[in-house]
Amino acid sequence: MRLTVEDIGKSFPGVTALDGVSFEIRPGEIHALMGENGAGKSTLIKIITGLYRPDRGRLLVDGVPADFHSPRDAIAAGISAVHQERNLIPRFTVGENILLERLPRRHGLVDYGRVHREARRFLDMIDPSIDTRTEVRRLSVAQMQIVEIAKALSLEAGVLLLDEPTASITGHEADALFAVLRRLKAEGKAIVFVSHKLEEVTAISDRVTVLRDGKVAAAGEPIASMSRGRIVSAMIGREERVAEIGERDLRDRTAVLEARGVATALGHRDIGFTLRKGEILGLYGLVGAGRTELARALIGDVRITAGEVRVNGRPVAIASVPEAIRRHRIGYISEDRKAEGLILAHPVRSNVAITVWRRIASALGLVGRGAERRIVEPLVRKLDLKTPSIEQGVGKLSGGNQQKVSIAKWLAAGVEILIIDEPTVGIDIKTKTAIHELIAEITRDGVSVLLISSDMPEMITLADRILVMRDFALVGEIENSRRYEPMSRRIMSFIHQGAEGAAENEPNGPEAAHG
Repeated sequence: MRLTVEDIGKSFPGVTALDGVSFEIRPGEIHALMGENGAGKSTLIKIITGLYRPDRGRLLVDGVPADFHSPRDAIAAGISAVHQERNLIPRFTVGENILLERLPRRHGLVDYGRVHREARRFLDMIDPSIDTRTEVRRLSVAQMQIVEIAKALSLEAGVLLLDEPTASITGHEADALFAVLRRLKAEGKAIVFVSHKLEEVTAISDRVTVLRDGKVAAAGEPIASMSRGRIVSAMIGREERVAEIGERDLRDRTAVLEARGVATALGHRDIGFTLRKGEILGLYGLVGAGRTELARALIGDVRITAGEVRVNGRPVAIASVPEAIRRHRIGYISEDRKAEGLILAHPVRSNVAITVWRRIASALGLVGRGAERRIVEPLVRKLDLKTPSIEQGVGKLSGGNQQKVSIAKWLAAGVEILIIDEPTVGIDIKTKTAIHELIAEITRDGVSVLLISSDMPEMITLADRILVMRDFALVGEIENSRRYEPMSRRIMSFIHQGAEGAAENEPNGPEAAHG
């Protein structure tokens, strides 16, 4: 099945999202679609799948003009997609969500046995551990993403569009997905792969089209002829700049957060670590390793059943998230910033000031806009937050600027410890560098960061030390040399074999990470 995009244009009030975009997706190929946030990629995907109507131009399927008025029209024409925004029903089961468009019936009733058998077939392609009978609302963000992918695969379409499918999954799940995509390619499927991760694009794609400011900057170039530098230059109009963290010796810094033999109600056991003042301590592991759950235990959202947590040298028993903020100056930026970290319909002003409302309220309990502005405006300048004004709705900001709002609200609260979960999911290369530099800057100001990331290059760029988790336990700790190859080998050896196996494979011990 061949999909052709011809001279597509699309505008929104005050913004030209797409301006004369043309390219072709051929059967039996994986075609990467790249560009910064705001370049027009997601808008184009939504036009192809019938969510948006183009202002001009047309789509052709196997040379025949196609006019989609809804996603159902696109599905009927053989096109399925995984969108950036999750499209799952939280209180339905995994199986029901995967088969939602065509729930099998028997004697007029939904045949749930068949639902789960068929859903299992597509889910097993990527992650056999997810139970098809679990309600989606009980899944992690990464597991939800896998369900979205399985749902798209279940349509067995001729054209498959994947918009940031690996944004919240780790290498293990991504490898499983890539194996599926290669098989579909061999079967003659046409696949569009949207990603900010250049390593993935070069590993999986045959050709690449790059959008910049709604226009085509590179059209259908063979991936073999496009170096990383050429792709980045096409995306941002200049050479790539990588965050420079610099050498940091933090061994003599005081401990601000310690875990000693911590166990939780979710199954963590004997967790022990120390976070120092001004340090970036990384927490790396595969999906399901228990990283996010450990973070939530530290802020009182998951029950700690044994062991001890210390803040600034004193034992604490944190019972709730508000207590973590007010009494212990601990903040938490969720991996799902849109659902948990921000109020998208509210302006930048109230999103940033929300953590200090209690402090700035009048005697009558009222919070004035002037008081909010005095807190918010200096942080907007400090973080170089791109917004027309602090009255702009957060939902209209780019992903990178939304993340800056998340950071700003905790800086407003005066946190001393900040747990950041997946800081750059769905964020483009240029903005990712800015976020990395911002995280490094706040630690120079004395904030200590516990960093959770599934992006290994990001982890090795940022972290001073890296803790490795597997099966809700810590299996390794490594001083970070910021040299990617030896560090990535060392980290993965801990994940696959555990601490003892890693030591056997690396006879020089932890010091090998520096070599």
